[in-house]
Amino acid sequence: MPKDDPKPEGLRARKRRQTLQRIAEVGLKLFQAKGYEAATLDEIAAAAGISRRTFFYYFKSKDDILLAYLDGFTDALKASVLESSSAGAPLDVARDAVLKVVARSEPTQTIATVRLVRDSKAMRARGQAGYLQREQALHAALCELWPGKARREGLRFVAMASMGATRLAVDTWLAHGGKRPLANYIQDAFKTLKAEIC
Repeated sequence: MPKDDPKPEGLRARKRRQTLQRIAEVGLKLFQAKGYEAATLDEIAAAAGISRRTFFYYFKSKDDILLAYLDGFTDALKASVLESSSAGAPLDVARDAVLKVVARSEPTQTIATVRLVRDSKAMRARGQAGYLQREQALHAALCELWPGKARREGLRFVAMASMGATRLAVDTWLAHGGKRPLANYIQDAFKTLKAEIC
């Protein structure tokens, strides 16, 4: 029996998504212009054309603006793995998924957001926790492609190593000021990883 087409997004859901996106974009711009600590909730709300109360309907705090941006990477990573029709090795599938997500991101905004997270004491630990979330999402997606209890542990190693390689690539990219595309650093990191484990 064929699957029904997904239900189209309703007006209320579309408006909510657009408002959330507008608040997040305005917040990121203010963080970049003023610094994360200096930007206030009132300034973000005013720039987004909403009340402070409405802000709290969408986000619990300004931390959540940065986290929402980074969480988008987690969701996109899992989706990219599940879209994979590749019969390649799990490590190759993971690498290709990371590269797809990076290709869809805007480099200037990504580098600015990652720097904001790292420069804020409040956000640094939560940013590190994001790598663990992405590792868990990657592991879950790989387990969907390669089901079976016997593979779970090995696929967890792949997810851990893949996020380690990605983290190293992002660190190197930031250290070099984003001069080369992030994808180049990711490819280099995965190539080094494969050379060391094979």
